[in-house]
Formats: sequence, structure tokens, C-alpha cells
Amino acid sequence: MRGLFLLFVVMPVLELWLLIQVGGQIGGLNTIALVFLTAIIGTWLLRRQGLKTLLQARTKMESGQMPAKEMAEGICLAVGGALLLTPGFITDAIGFACLIPGLRTALIALVVKNLHVQTVHTQSFNSQGFGGQSYRRGPAGQSGDIIEGEWEPSADQPKGHIDQGSSSDR
Repeated sequence: MRGLFLLFVVMPVLELWLLIQVGGQIGGLNTIALVFLTAIIGTWLLRRQGLKTLLQARTKMESGQMPAKEMAEGICLAVGGALLLTPGFITDAIGFACLIPGLRTALIALVVKNLHVQTVHTQSFNSQGFGGQSYRRGPAGQSGDIIEGEWEPSADQPKGHIDQGSSSDR
């Protein structure tokens, strides 16, 4: 709730105050020209970085890899582009940080580091009664991830038989 207050009330007030201060120093028309210039430069950078990220993602997908880094960068680029189109110098500074590759990587690492893991407990009915199950959501690569794939029985297993493994495997 506090984050939304900062985003929708405090940020526009700070932006307006800064625009007035800059306008007082360099003049109103120059301030407006500067806002347009940052939007134009930001759009140009967004187009270049976005195309580069898209090509990297395509290359990874063609080689059979998951383009997770490129997807995160794409989200960061979209946020940066939106911030650069918003009039103001604070949002422009954050937007440019999203478009500069080294800073973008640092921002993504900061966001991933601060992700919260959430555990969801469910109750299901099975032949023995109610049983609980836990699902863990968190950053990729941790235990509890769901892996999709195809399965075919080996020649020595009868059709329809699924080896459940021992209880220590689960």
C-alpha cells in the first residue's frame, strides 16, 4: 500500500517540483524541449536494445534453451520505455537505467534477489481421505519446480505401469 502511495502521489509531485525548478533555471521552452529530447533518445535506445534482446531470445530458443534472461530483460526494457515516455526527469533517469545493459542487469539481479517465496497448501480428497499437498513457488531452479516432459515406457515395463519410485525419492 505504501508503495502505491509513493508511486501515484509522491512521484508525480516530485516530478512536478523538479520540472518547475529546471524550468526556472533554463526556461520553460528549454525544459519542454529537454523532456521531448529524452523521450526521443529513449525511444531510439529502446528500439535498439529491444531488437538486440529479441534476437538473443530467438537464438536461444532455436538452440533449444529457455530465454529466461532475455524475457526478464524484455520486461525491464518495457518498463524503461514507459518511464521514458512519462514526462519528468526522475522517471527518465530510472528509464535510462533500464535501457543501459550493465545497469539493467544490476536492476534485474536486485529484483530477483528480493523476490519472496510463497508456499501454498491445498487439501485434496483421495481414497484414504483428505491429504495435504504443498506447492512451493519461488525463483526458478529451486526444488519444487514443475518440469514438463513426455514419458514412454521402456520395453520391459507393461503398458500403463508407472514406476512411483521409493518414498525417499519424493
